[in-house]
Amino acid sequence: MRVGETAVTIQSDPFEYEVLVADYTRRQLQNRVEQSIRLHTLDYIEGNAQGGRLTPRLIGFMTEPERQFFDLFCSVDGVGVKKALRAMVRPVKELAVLIEEQDAKGLSALPGIGPATSERVIAKLRRKMPRFALMVERDSAGDEVVGSNEVIGETFDALVTLGHSEADARKLIDDAMLSGKKFKDTESLLTAIYQRSH
Repeated sequence: MRVGETAVTIQSDPFEYEVLVADYTRRQLQNRVEQSIRLHTLDYIEGNAQGGRLTPRLIGFMTEPERQFFDLFCSVDGVGVKKALRAMVRPVKELAVLIEEQDAKGLSALPGIGPATSERVIAKLRRKMPRFALMVERDSAGDEVVGSNEVIGETFDALVTLGHSEADARKLIDDAMLSGKKFKDTESLLTAIYQRSH
């Protein structure tokens, strides 16, 4: 794997693939050159049909939730793929918290996102952010620091199914995670949550 300014080149014999990445993802991958990695990808077509030149592109993410966040981010009017890639210079968890807390000033400070765009992002996405605001941080080696995004995602869905609002579900999980314990499955995290709340 080679890491460039806006893309990484991944070898999957006999092919090499150029995969576009956000700045935050690029920084995570810099320490892992020559290692075997797995990226969650999205593909899109660059160019326009009228001009006659259409180029297929791959975009890569370290985790599935990051890919889902990017998809939502791109769906906002005036954002699109290139602007979303430029803007994602911070962990998705931090971006989600900015949107959830309606911090238009913080969002406008991202590359390519001005005040008008940040207002549109907040209006369209803030109710969808609790899930992403729970994302587990990774350390510089790419290891999850506490818990696992999969367990947290499944627990979040379970709490919402049980009748909690998304904001409540996020708070319950956040409180349980403060203990610093690692939860190996959804059941152990749910048990910890309900023990705390009784």
